[in-house]
Amino acid sequence: MRTSPTRATGRKLISAAAVSAALVAAATTSVAFAQEPAAPATAPEAAAQAVAVPAERLIVGYKAGAAEARSNQAADADAVAKGKEAGESLDFQRRLGTGAALVDLGEQLSKADVADVIAEYQADPQVAYVVPDRLNKPQADPNDTEYSKQWDLFETTAGMRVPDAWTTATGTGVTVAVIDTGYVTHSDLAANIVAGYDFISDTAVSVDGNGRDSNPADPGDWYATDECGTGTGSSNSSWHGTHVAGTIAAATNNSKGVAGIAYNAKISPLRVLGKCGGYDSDIIDAITWASGGTVSGVPANANVAKVINMSLGGSGACTTATQTAITNAVGRGTTVVVAAGNSNANAANYSPASCSNVISVAALSRTGAKASYSNYGSTVDIAAPGGQTSTGTANGILSTLNSGTQGPSTESYAYYQGTSMAAPHIAGLAALMKSANSSLTPAQIESAIKTNSRALPGACSGGCGAGLADATKTVQAVSGTTTGTTFSSTTAVSIPDNSSAVESSIAVSGRTGNAPSALQVGVDITHTYRGDLVITLVAPDGTTYPLKASSTSDSADNVSATYTVDASSEVANGTWKLRVQDVAASDTGTINSWKLTF
Repeated sequence: MRTSPTRATGRKLISAAAVSAALVAAATTSVAFAQEPAAPATAPEAAAQAVAVPAERLIVGYKAGAAEARSNQAADADAVAKGKEAGESLDFQRRLGTGAALVDLGEQLSKADVADVIAEYQADPQVAYVVPDRLNKPQADPNDTEYSKQWDLFETTAGMRVPDAWTTATGTGVTVAVIDTGYVTHSDLAANIVAGYDFISDTAVSVDGNGRDSNPADPGDWYATDECGTGTGSSNSSWHGTHVAGTIAAATNNSKGVAGIAYNAKISPLRVLGKCGGYDSDIIDAITWASGGTVSGVPANANVAKVINMSLGGSGACTTATQTAITNAVGRGTTVVVAAGNSNANAANYSPASCSNVISVAALSRTGAKASYSNYGSTVDIAAPGGQTSTGTANGILSTLNSGTQGPSTESYAYYQGTSMAAPHIAGLAALMKSANSSLTPAQIESAIKTNSRALPGACSGGCGAGLADATKTVQAVSGTTTGTTFSSTTAVSIPDNSSAVESSIAVSGRTGNAPSALQVGVDITHTYRGDLVITLVAPDGTTYPLKASSTSDSADNVSATYTVDASSEVANGTWKLRVQDVAASDTGTINSWKLTF
């Protein structure tokens, strides 16, 4: 006897209660978590402007009578002197065509450090002006005509801060498998579509007249009244997989439509959902094949995905069968992102939302609160924009679609809402991260997304994971380009000769969640024999992280270095300590300053 298959987590604009009822009716299957298309919208092209990032150099203009205005040697000496006054190491670089001096600030400094250096120059009556040497980049905002309506990408309150992440990564080199309803041709997606597969084996579900084959085209998933079970009503075709794919990787800067989060990534559409849903068995094979595993009767995958998006689910906890497929995929290096579900219930009672080794995503409204329909609970890892169209169509998630009510018709754009829409935001972010740093493991990707999230702007009763995902902060953190938030100590601490360790403390507050996997520890120590020193970072809970061991061959007088520590298991807030010990006789020194950059 055939059971009702699973559907996507984002179909029609039906009530959360109706979605819940549909999921309960499909107890052994998966359901698409999305909502009904609304009319396409138009918007003016977004304006472009330059983006500046914090400077690592200063431009200093001296007054005409100053020696530093004529002599490079004098300008260099002035930079060194002012650096000593500010406790930093400055270096004259060159003379600009205007006669101004370009001064390097050495290692990356905090805003407070830079302010101290600038103050030294400003206090000098021979200095006419001092300004940061700003790094200008092209404005990341794309020219896609509907971009201004994609609040989920850029709005301050509940947007995911995607545009500034594009200055670091755009998804190049990463394939994302969208395990869903397949793909209906759309010109705003076509350039980023690579070969996928149709994994639907039951012809009653597939609707395309055959079983499994290499064509993942979506023929439509409409159904007549109660065709999918008593009380399920009827539905037009959702084109759900195409909407999900557009959020992840719609073509961008092509003067049309919407912008994709990882717009240079590739989408491999894998069809598992058809009329009335899709079976676990087909989804398991799709997970296996997408991640590079072998599926009997299916050719080898030439487009192995480093990220899988599953905006689908059914009631009931994760089964061993599904968990095995996910665990194996993650073991092959593929990050698996899933929708939490649309039943306003505990996600622990839904699959694959409750599976281990996945990133389970709850949906937020445009206000940053949990969307009324979104599942919640301890199995949820992170929250992302999913929309809440009960407060207006424009509060949904705009993406690529088709106007056909049954079979395909003309391409279009529409607003959907659902955890189906939230999940591809995280899949797109994972693709950006993998593009920025190809060595990242699925566990590191999940950890970084959580660690670099920000507090929810609104309420989430029951739990929405670590917070609202922050694309810019996360991508910068894993790529090593972050300027981050810096906490520092400038209180000098003497290091006694061949004695017990001394410590300097920094109190960290206002952070969300754990410390990053690439915590930057900047150390400035003066010591007459650097090799004598053992340097250790001490976390708030007392866990120690060795930074430097003693050495018999290291005689450098100054210990100025930046160490990178994986502190992702540590709560960020609290008192961190730098512990320094001189372990050999005849030398002393001072901890001048140190800092933590999150």
